[in-house]
Amino acid sequence: MHAGVILMVEDEAAVRDVARLYLEKEGFRVVPALDGEQALEQLTAVNPDLVILDIMLPKKDGWSVCREIRRQTAVPIIMLSAKGEEYDRVLGLELGADDYVTKPFSPRELVARVKAVLRRSNAPAGTGAGPALRYPGLTIDTEARRVEVEGQPIALTPKEFELLAFLASRPRRVFSREQLLAGVWDYEYPGDTRTVDTHIKRLREKLRGTGRNYLKTVWGLGYKFEV
Repeated sequence: MHAGVILMVEDEAAVRDVARLYLEKEGFRVVPALDGEQALEQLTAVNPDLVILDIMLPKKDGWSVCREIRRQTAVPIIMLSAKGEEYDRVLGLELGADDYVTKPFSPRELVARVKAVLRRSNAPAGTGAGPALRYPGLTIDTEARRVEVEGQPIALTPKEFELLAFLASRPRRVFSREQLLAGVWDYEYPGDTRTVDTHIKRLREKLRGTGRNYLKTVWGLGYKFEV
């Protein structure tokens, strides 16, 4: 039994083949896509558990592919690119990616990132507060990993769900960005606390229908879930 299906969207054969070798050793089934258009075709055909998505692709770039994937599904996405500037990392996260790996990278690190993202997306939210958290206009079902705003389900990425559940299960408690990275992400982003800011921004937009600002900024400290 395989550990999951990975859609590997990468046009460089050497990078694709090495990553595939290491992932398959860990039991994953890897489905390759060589360009952006093929990526979207395979997304529908194989229904992957996770997408590894290069940015610089023929026919349709990774940014465009990421946008289209997010219109269709909340499948976890790891962006993969030679670009390492902060702007590119933040843009990928704003488009809905769950993680960002910069080339050149260690294949073992990539496998570890894949496992970490899948572990977070598949595990229950461990809030200790029962299967559902209920607030005015907002329901967070931690067993079904489902969020409803005014009774209507909304689509969240795995990391968005984990961050919301983490804060909502600890109302009024203030967490620094570093604490949220440690609590929600399985590894550190040294100095890249904008990851948290980006996810908070997206969550606020998606929760706007509640008519409340549940995710409060505590200036100079971090964030809290305010009831």
